[in-house]
Amino acid sequence: MPIDRFARPALIVVDMQNDFVRVGAPLEVPAARATIPAHQALIAACRDASAPVIYTRFIAGPQRTLVWEWSPQHAPPVCCCWPGFRRFYPDAGRELDCAAVIDELAPQPGDPIVDKYGYGAFHRTNLADVLRAHAVQSLLVTGTVTQICVEETARGGFDHGYPTTIVSDAVSSYLPDLHAATLKSFALKFGWVSPAADIIAALCR
Repeated sequence: MPIDRFARPALIVVDMQNDFVRVGAPLEVPAARATIPAHQALIAACRDASAPVIYTRFIAGPQRTLVWEWSPQHAPPVCCCWPGFRRFYPDAGRELDCAAVIDELAPQPGDPIVDKYGYGAFHRTNLADVLRAHAVQSLLVTGTVTQICVEETARGGFDHGYPTTIVSDAVSSYLPDLHAATLKSFALKFGWVSPAADIIAALCR
């Protein structure tokens, strides 16, 4: 029997947080802002289809973790991705919690939020339990950064036996070559890569 890659799906929105997306953020991914409309359309379609929308947050403090070695912005005084640490972002025009999901994609009451201290959303988190609780059978993955947290999360979905699709126009990177290579590699051996419009059409069948 062919795999139904959209059977009882969940949308996992990876790390669309202020400290990655907002202008002037310490780990700014400018291309992430261009994915906001695709995110909004996909989130709305998932809600209409009663598919759970799950958000991840990359948490990097206050205790030192291994990721500080490669992203020293996590250390004081910058304190990137520390929950409760507030930062002024010029595009928002005000201070915001640096680890929070951006306002444009803000979780609704009841949406699961999975905090992670590494790159993959399955590693030492409750994500697997959340998916089982919602009887999820397939995954849609969006967010940033394509070749880091998005890839680790999507491959984790494959490892856990979920047909997994990366949404090509709802993921972003600061390195276009690695973005393209990651999507190509994932589609070869791990899952599917499709634009938001195709997924929304499938959800509305």
